[in-house]
Amino acid sequence: MTLRVLVWNENKHESRGDAHVNELYPEGIHGAIAEGLRGLLGDEAVVNTATLQEPEHGLTQEVLDHTDVLLWWGHIGHDEVADEVVDRVYRRVHEGMGLIVLHSGHYSKIFTRLMGTTCSLKWRGDGERELVWTVDPRHPIAAGVPSPIVIPEQEMYGEFFDIPEPDELVFISNFAGGEVFRSGVTYRRGNGRVFYFSPGDQEFPVYHQPEIRRVLANGVRWAAPVADNLPLTADYHATGWFEQ
Repeated sequence: MTLRVLVWNENKHESRGDAHVNELYPEGIHGAIAEGLRGLLGDEAVVNTATLQEPEHGLTQEVLDHTDVLLWWGHIGHDEVADEVVDRVYRRVHEGMGLIVLHSGHYSKIFTRLMGTTCSLKWRGDGERELVWTVDPRHPIAAGVPSPIVIPEQEMYGEFFDIPEPDELVFISNFAGGEVFRSGVTYRRGNGRVFYFSPGDQEFPVYHQPEIRRVLANGVRWAAPVADNLPLTADYHATGWFEQ
């Protein structure tokens, strides 16, 4: 089965003409992520993109119904995402769609709703070295990923990270300033799988790194539905309906 993957990006930095971001990501952050996925997944997946500026943010019900895994990158436009769109994504995750939340997407409406916590953390944007350590080498998301991944410059994220206890802790990071961070965690919500992965600030070319692209491709494979989508409904069934 060919996976249907959608890379969503708020596209705020790019669309407002941030020269540095546009230099790093001339096709947008979503374009760089999609390029990496296409290169690694090949015929396994059809990879499309959508942005905040599109009608219904590119996340219509029809689009979501035909999406197996959604990747979400957001930073300064969280409040601009319509609640009805968040409701759609939330339902689709519970029905079985995979969701990969990236970097500052920890503050997105969809992630905080799925987590039920503030998802707050410590941060510092000084461009420090980050080492991403694999702490669960048996996990499919870690397959073929070097430990550590060395990111020369990155925004610091530090503990305490206000998230629920992860189902699985796959990666932890440490920074030149001494902080540590749970940088790769997974959850199950309803029939869907959720993966949060923190590396990927807009100020640095993180999504061009082959190791980061490998993590995201592995994440797509892991988050893909394991069964047909199951609408979560409460349907009346008369006694003996299964005998008819």
